[in-house]
Amino acid sequence: MTPRSQSPAPPQHAGRAHSDGLIGFLSDSPTPYHAVRSAAELLEKAGFRQLDETEAWDAAGGGTSGRGHYVVRGGALIAWYVPAGAGPATPYRIVGAHTDSPNLRVKPVPDTGSSGWRQIGMEIYGGTLLNTWLDRDLGLAGRLSLRDGSTRLVNVDRPLLRVPQLAIHLDRQVNDGLKLDRQRHMTPVWGLGTPREGELIGFVAQEAGVPSEEITGWDLMAHSVEPPAYLGRDEELLAGPRMDNLLSVHAGAVALAEAAAHEELPAIPVLAAFDHEENGSQSDTGAEGPLLGSVLERSVFARGGTYEDRARAYAGSVCLSSDTGHAVHPNYAERHDPGHLPMPNGGPILKVNVNQRYATDGSGRAVFTAACERAGVPWQTFVSNNSMPCGTTIGPITAARHGISTVDIGVAILSMHSARELCGVDDPHLLARCMSGFLTG
Repeated sequence: MTPRSQSPAPPQHAGRAHSDGLIGFLSDSPTPYHAVRSAAELLEKAGFRQLDETEAWDAAGGGTSGRGHYVVRGGALIAWYVPAGAGPATPYRIVGAHTDSPNLRVKPVPDTGSSGWRQIGMEIYGGTLLNTWLDRDLGLAGRLSLRDGSTRLVNVDRPLLRVPQLAIHLDRQVNDGLKLDRQRHMTPVWGLGTPREGELIGFVAQEAGVPSEEITGWDLMAHSVEPPAYLGRDEELLAGPRMDNLLSVHAGAVALAEAAAHEELPAIPVLAAFDHEENGSQSDTGAEGPLLGSVLERSVFARGGTYEDRARAYAGSVCLSSDTGHAVHPNYAERHDPGHLPMPNGGPILKVNVNQRYATDGSGRAVFTAACERAGVPWQTFVSNNSMPCGTTIGPITAARHGISTVDIGVAILSMHSARELCGVDDPHLLARCMSGFLTG
């Protein structure tokens, strides 16, 4: 047996460099607002420039050939690149994703406590796996709204909060079935003593370097401070937070930056990263809101187009809705369809549901397979077990709202909606290559 001190180095997987970038992206993006900033910084390095929604867009703005642009609204980002020769009716190739993840979010009156403990009141956001937030060191991050109308991002990325689990000695049946009350059992502690009104926001203000009296609103949320890490004997797996769905946002930004290196393309490549997917997408920054349609329309008009040109552009457009999907679970294989068992490092997955929980149809499958073949990447198919309800994505919403042909894809992961999820180390890279083939094909 090889001595431990002389163990061979793990093999280097093809996607390691991309996953290194994903690790940095996840670490820098504890909230949708930070994720948008991280994606914008990546695109800025590729020459993209921000446009203001409140200003007029003309040929010098959203219609300039050979230029990349992006718009930020809260936790959402829409970015696009206008290639040389693009006309008013040139169609779009859209990669869709979302920036939000299930988590714990600070209540409007956060300072609370019980039995000599100071605690922070939290609401449950999205379909969170509550038990994964127990006994985990949590930081706090988000957006502060200031009296002058500006906003400030803040990130306390160190152990600050903890949701303590009840000891087994006080709940002897806990291993027979843990039941958590969302109101009583998910309130984290952050100190001892008597809670004081305004204490949390005063602390956050100090961390952000602003006077507490200037803060008139906040959108704050907890995050695990444990960093992403490679996992396994051969480091062929990647564990980390918020892979659902920052993995897709990062891959889409990388693919769009690569597309912008092409002077001429048959379509206008777009990245649409929405907020609020995890609670239904019904917001001004969600996929069911008007943001994407407004940006695409204004880009048509900035290139001298008409409503007719806009209709023609949409009719020829295609969207890849990218979100994480379910890898086959080795301990619960019976929960999966036996003919569709996606594996980590097997390439991106095509997600199918005939009841339109996913938007994929036969023509969408053809678009996806062509993109994978163009990029030289393998791919897999996912369909739910008929006895299990199927989740959904921004795909059907995008197709219905804008009349744009949409196909649902993603990366197979384990522990979806956990505070810490797991994927294959090569799959984020393979997804980005697929997206690049789609955006440039």
